Amino acid sequence: MVLEHEIPNGSKLYFGKSAKVKREIETIASDILDKNDFEEILTPLFSYHQHQSIADEKELIRINDEKNNAISLRADSTIDVVRIIKKRLGSNNSHKKWFYIQPVYTYPTTEQYQIGVEHMGEIDLSKVLVIANDILKKFGVTSLVQISNMKIPHILCDIFDELSLDDFRHLNIEKFLNLKTQWLNKLVYLQHVDQVDEILDLVPNEIKIELLKMKELCESSACDNGVLSPMYYAKMLYYDELFFRIIQDNEVYARGGRYKNEETTSVGFAIYTDIIIEEKGTL
Repeated sequence: MVLEHEIPNGSKLYFGKSAKVKREIETIASDILDKNDFEEILTPLFSYHQHQSIADEKELIRINDEKNNAISLRADSTIDVVRIIKKRLGSNNSHKKWFYIQPVYTYPTTEQYQIGVEHMGEIDLSKVLVIANDILKKFGVTSLVQISNMKIPHILCDIFDELSLDDFRHLNIEKFLNLKTQWLNKLVYLQHVDQVDEILDLVPNEIKIELLKMKELCESSACDNGVLSPMYYAKMLYYDELFFRIIQDNEVYARGGRYKNEETTSVGFAIYTDIIIEEKGTL
């Protein structure tokens, strides 16, 4: 029996003080993004293309349109923003910097509010990482920036037949160590920028190139609080190289990365508004 006052598990209800805090967070973020020349976009709740961004399609909430074509509720904003800007608005709008403040929905009834940014045609991830950090600092988030590189798991799978991407999705450390490869063991335990130079002469050249990209991102973003996580693999299908998470007290406050859509390389991030409200309460 469902009581009259119940709401589905995972959905959000903000009222009074919490609704005010939510609005203040969104206002502060939009002011910062506006000053950085980002324009706002709100995308449709329904989408034909969510399978292009979600690794596990079971997370999609699916329905059908009037012609019985499969559609789903918006589970991620990035691909839809890029697609709409390029395909629908492209001939009438040349602006490259966009932000959105809107929820996403995953199966069965999970609702998550986000503040997201897409800088289309930009390859320097540090430019949006700095902005994400600046926004979170306004909310009192003294965060840890974890930098990864999605190419490294793919390269390691090519080198070692025993490995699959699932081993990286589940961080199967024991399996990595059981390969008994000295440089791989050092890669597993790599955390700090000053450790990168110590292993560059040990790792294969293709790994070396990707490690230097991680080091450069950390240094160019002035991440005094940055750590490296070369074995981490993101769930999002579109992130194909540098990727970051902003973490405090084991909560992930933001994710972002570099990605390619058709021939255009872009960078972006999403900040998770609900976590700020739940953890901080007031501003």
